[in-house]
Amino acid sequence: MDKNDSSINNYNHSVNLLERKTLVITGVKKIDTFDNNHFILDTTMGYMIIKGEDLDLIKLDTLSGNVTIKGTINSLEYVNDSNKKNTEESLFSRLFRS
Repeated sequence: MDKNDSSINNYNHSVNLLERKTLVITGVKKIDTFDNNHFILDTTMGYMIIKGEDLDLIKLDTLSGNVTIKGTINSLEYVNDSNKKNTEESLFSRLFRS
């Protein structure tokens, strides 16, 4: 296990949403993908999908595993590792429909 992974795993995972406009998440291992409408994060408690409008990554602290996202947050969802690939594929297929 990488030294950074072990230090992040020691942190608690929390989600703080302020007025659906500012989202602060701790315990983030990595950001898999993101754009203006969604983020897919790997957290210490599993994969998390954030959907919204005009989403913007404001702060990323990889050492402590903290992420701050601004925009209009519409939904937060945790998914199992086995469902992550299907979820990513369905998000991308909806983004690139003609």
